[in-house]
Amino acid sequence: MANSHSENNRRIAKNTLFLYFRSILLLFVGLYTSREVLAQLGVSDFGIYNVVGGVIILFSFIQNAMNSATSRFFTFDLGKGNFEQLKRTFSLSMLIHIFTALLVFILGETVGLWFLNTQLIIPEERMEAANFIYQFTIFTACVGILQLPYMVAINAHERMKVYAYTAIADAVFKLAIAVSLGFASVDKLKIYSVLLFAVYAIMVVFYWVYCHKNFPETHFKWFWDKKMFLERMAFSSYEFLGGISSVLAVQGGTILINRFYGILLNAANGVSERVMAAANQFTGNFFAAIAPQITKSLSKGEMDYFYSMVIRSSKFCFLLSFLVMAPLALQIDFVLSVWLKVVPDYAGIFCQLNIVNIILIFTFISVWHGIISTGKNKKFRIIDSLMIITMFPFIYFGLHFSPVGYICSHILVNFFRVIHAMFSLRKLTGFSVRALVNQSLVRCLAVGAISLPLPFVVGNYLSGVYGFFASGACFLVIFIPSSLFLVLTKNERNRLFDFMKARFR
Repeated sequence: MANSHSENNRRIAKNTLFLYFRSILLLFVGLYTSREVLAQLGVSDFGIYNVVGGVIILFSFIQNAMNSATSRFFTFDLGKGNFEQLKRTFSLSMLIHIFTALLVFILGETVGLWFLNTQLIIPEERMEAANFIYQFTIFTACVGILQLPYMVAINAHERMKVYAYTAIADAVFKLAIAVSLGFASVDKLKIYSVLLFAVYAIMVVFYWVYCHKNFPETHFKWFWDKKMFLERMAFSSYEFLGGISSVLAVQGGTILINRFYGILLNAANGVSERVMAAANQFTGNFFAAIAPQITKSLSKGEMDYFYSMVIRSSKFCFLLSFLVMAPLALQIDFVLSVWLKVVPDYAGIFCQLNIVNIILIFTFISVWHGIISTGKNKKFRIIDSLMIITMFPFIYFGLHFSPVGYICSHILVNFFRVIHAMFSLRKLTGFSVRALVNQSLVRCLAVGAISLPLPFVVGNYLSGVYGFFASGACFLVIFIPSSLFLVLTKNERNRLFDFMKARFR
């Protein structure tokens, strides 16, 4: 058992290191791509693409609910080692995703199309282009739904190199699209939407081919089991609640921004969401390396290992996200001025507040995943969904005073969601909230309090590129030793040093 856990830890460390450095590359490629897209489309068309994309994302809660169920049941069955059950799980999941894609398509072509043409504030001369890109946004969403079961299989088998290389290819394709827009002689907004759809189609073909060659259980065959279907639908229905409430809060908030301040502020929010997407991809890749082990340990009944993985991943999620996000937040105005040719108003403060929100959520993402892994998500999701829905009136109220009320509302509600999640996991599994607070939260807050003041002062005293590098250097000099000795245990430090020595021999 100990050897098995040691091997798991080494695999997690190897996958994490690989994904982390890959993510740094993707972060810069993604930011440069967004810069080119904004420059080529212009602020107005960029804002249109952001708000039109928000309409189809209104239906993404269906996709997210199905994805959560597929990931949980596939990884759980893989952990048990039941191959026949695993084949049935994949085939049924694929069937469910096919019907989900059809449902999203129907809703998009009816409710979504009505909403686009009657409720959004878009310049009259760009309505034809908005409807054009909306169609390809629907196609892209449907293709994305069909690739999810294959992505789940790759992640559950912990094939992180494949996960990494496909993301690099995706980023390179999107960078090529952004650069090619400069040579387009027709409507760039239309060209952009068509080429993005082509990238998604290429990626889903690759996932299908790879999984068919490497995972026999992903050979889709028509399979129907009413009991399994109802079990997954029961699980998905509560994830559905969480998804629809998140959509109301996030995309409903985007639409409220449009109604209150117009497409120019949508462009500012779009910039911050691009930063958030890059950050989520960066931080999420670490958790992708550890999430399967949390679910598998629970499926095997290894509760002590399950508890330790939740706490340990909480610490590392904070450290890895804070390492990248904190210096970015401190120098966001300089970064935006270098990154973008035209910086929309409020883009800087939107990015900073989004970074706070990302770090808050990501520090406790292992707690949410632990709850989902139990399969007993009914009560938790109902209460959590009600809490998310409260964001919408907060956003509506906050936007009357300032555009930043949108993101401040998210941070406030997410803080209470974290508290609820910790106590829910305790009730479901016997998890110790006190251990999480003492071993992770308190130590992480101490590192944050120690690491930020001096870089903040240096960054304000020096301007431009000198301030950027001086502030970053000060942050690293304080952050690295404080993380090693305040957050990590002696055993974790020794394992980290041994792993790094082995990597660089």
